[in-house]
Amino acid sequence: MEKIIIDADRFLRTISRISHEIIEKHQDFNNVILVGVKRRGAEIAELIQRRIEELNGVSLPMMELDITFYRDDLEYVEPENPTPVYSGASSYMNIQGKEVILIDDVLFTGRTIRAAMDALTDFGRAAKIELVIFVDRGHRELPIRADYVGKNVPTSRDEQVQVRTLKYDGCYEVALLPK
Repeated sequence: MEKIIIDADRFLRTISRISHEIIEKHQDFNNVILVGVKRRGAEIAELIQRRIEELNGVSLPMMELDITFYRDDLEYVEPENPTPVYSGASSYMNIQGKEVILIDDVLFTGRTIRAAMDALTDFGRAAKIELVIFVDRGHRELPIRADYVGKNVPTSRDEQVQVRTLKYDGCYEVALLPK
């Protein structure tokens, strides 16, 4: 049985809090680029981009990043789809010397973020990469830690965290599901 752990109101407040934290940490946004990991990480990145613009008047450049072919666990992630579809980045953006804020929905083993950092190297060598995670559920297999976390949710490996967004799911919420 699913349990809603973040409702729509709290979802948007969490976006606002993360945006405030990013603004507090950055004195200057001239060298900052937002990169959202497709799919839901990219939608969360758009929400953060809009909120930072509302709060600070700065429209940060943003890119959506497809990490499909950088994954080391593709056969486990999509066994029903032996031929994955790679949609690439939303646009080419040179990140050479830039401060990249990488954004994803759930941090679990850390493998998705490792793949995202590998994919980012195709766009240049960033001066710095910060990580925004909407939900950190623990169970890391790689030494990866987020700089900004929406919510820490202790889970068992027998549970699944599902971040739902308006574009893909018709609502903003986070659910905890049995596997």
